[in-house]
Amino acid sequence: MPKRDFLALTDFSPKEIGAVLDMAAAMKAGKYLARPLAGKAVGMLFAKSSTRTRVSFEVGTYQLGGHPMFLSSRDLQLGRGEPIRDTARVLSRYLNGIVIRTYAHDEVEDLARHAAVPVINGLTDLLHPCQVLADLLTVRECLGGWKGKVVAWIGDGNNMANTWLQAAGQLGFTLRIACPEGYEPNREIFEWAKSRADVSVTEEPEEAARGAHVINTDVWASMGQEAEAEARRLAFHGYMVDDNLMGLAAKNAIFLHCLPAHRGEEVTDEVMEGSHSRVWDQAENRLHVQKALMATLMGGSRSGKREKGKGKSKTR
Repeated sequence: MPKRDFLALTDFSPKEIGAVLDMAAAMKAGKYLARPLAGKAVGMLFAKSSTRTRVSFEVGTYQLGGHPMFLSSRDLQLGRGEPIRDTARVLSRYLNGIVIRTYAHDEVEDLARHAAVPVINGLTDLLHPCQVLADLLTVRECLGGWKGKVVAWIGDGNNMANTWLQAAGQLGFTLRIACPEGYEPNREIFEWAKSRADVSVTEEPEEAARGAHVINTDVWASMGQEAEAEARRLAFHGYMVDDNLMGLAAKNAIFLHCLPAHRGEEVTDEVMEGSHSRVWDQAENRLHVQKALMATLMGGSRSGKREKGKGKSKTR
């Protein structure tokens, strides 16, 4: 079978997304016993620093029996100008899969185009598909699913907003994005999602939050945008998620934040620590969905069951 990559949520069909979430839930519940990455190595190619992405992928690889290798772009020949296509070809001779976290999305596409092993997008400035997979698992755990639900995104139309648009287009829930003029999500992704689901963009956070089942936000200045921090603080004035905004949401609404959070900026401490917050479950779920991704793409794993009478896992 040809190798598959996971660069965007649109790389998987709705049925395949559901299968990954099912496997992740089984892993979280301790019902998945296989070690499909035994004897395999997964490279973690990072140009951006990270807490959750790095730790969850490294721990997940280890728990599936594999060997994680952290590869900072500063320590590789990439840092001295080697083309990414050459790096992709070389790493494919050593590794069974590559996770990349970088700035430009076309670098991820270039890596996947020339790599002979599966590539997973750990984050780019355009998309963050692993995070939204974890968010979808959290929504399913807390609300029973997304059918008939309204998701509100409050803040920057960044990589997270773009990926939520892809999720809405794939899965069919309602998505309302509230952002200031000039900070809208990617136009092409928005138009694609709008042709498939009920998605909208407004400048009024209250409009997006009213009756929503999920209130979602992120920092106003992402990595690489530090020089714009003050201008963004001014532009996003009034977009903080506080108790008043949460009070407009549905009674059983949950609050999500992909972290790290700037408390007192895009979200109050009261909301982060409040009864609606599912931020820590959301962060944990990065581990489970990424394990499911790696098992699917790199391990050929399906059921996660062991053969009766044998200690070693059987990969199907």
